[in-house]
Amino acid sequence: MLIASALAEAGSSLDPISDLNQLTAFPFMVNALEAGTVVAVMAGVVGWFMVLRRQTFAGHTLSVMAFPGATGALLMGLSAAAGYFAFSALAALIIGVSAGAQTPGNRGQESAITGAVQAFGLACGFLFLSLYRGVLANYESLLFGSFLGITRGQVLALALVAALTLGVMAIVGRPLLFASLDEGVARARGVPTRCLGVGFLLLLGLAVAETAQITGALLVFALLVAPPATAQLITTRIGASLALSVILGVLITWVGLALAYFYSHPVGFYVTTVAFVVYVLARVARAVADHPTPARDRVRASGAEAA
Repeated sequence: MLIASALAEAGSSLDPISDLNQLTAFPFMVNALEAGTVVAVMAGVVGWFMVLRRQTFAGHTLSVMAFPGATGALLMGLSAAAGYFAFSALAALIIGVSAGAQTPGNRGQESAITGAVQAFGLACGFLFLSLYRGVLANYESLLFGSFLGITRGQVLALALVAALTLGVMAIVGRPLLFASLDEGVARARGVPTRCLGVGFLLLLGLAVAETAQITGALLVFALLVAPPATAQLITTRIGASLALSVILGVLITWVGLALAYFYSHPVGFYVTTVAFVVYVLARVARAVADHPTPARDRVRASGAEAA
């Protein structure tokens, strides 16, 4: 009742301070903002490597695994979050181990296995949903997300998973970056590229499971793909791009949650829309900057003559 009345009374204004006070006036919104921030930071880091390694299809498949994971967990009387993590991690291990974990000769095999895992996962999700005998209220939130029911305990659990994931990324970040940029040279230098590939997919599965609790199984890409892809369009500097990916993810999450609070529509829709608009703007700006013009051609010609 408190949440419903709060949403009914919510209304945005032209005063950002007043709007911020409204957003933080109720515990459920504070929990949502904290959880969204935690998820955005972790998704920004893991998603940056995912985009760099061109594994967005694998990431999409792992996000789909959140659906059968949640429905299967509910069928067994467990929490949906437990199903998210279990199924996403299991799918990550199957894809990574079976496909040879990113060896150049197995690109087609990895794609085929990823597609097969995705189709099987969706089929299992609908089977579990049909077998569930109880009343599964708002089951669409499993697909499209919801921020109204996030508890303080869930925020702490998300923070713990994010800290663990980011800690592992900090340890393996340099060799993983090396293997992502030039796998052949990295392997020749003794970098365990196969183990890194499997391990990264497992981390990606955990990131997807965590992110899906905010955005839903189908909209998880809003935070895992759009901010990192936008950041890599804006700058090619590794440190700046990684930091920008995190900043964009946090801003997109906060704006999406604010719009959902004030206008009472699904948070996944707003987060995805804002992320898409930001990406399109960055794409257009990059195209304009790269488009040749007479003045730019003269500058480049004079630079070549000076050299």
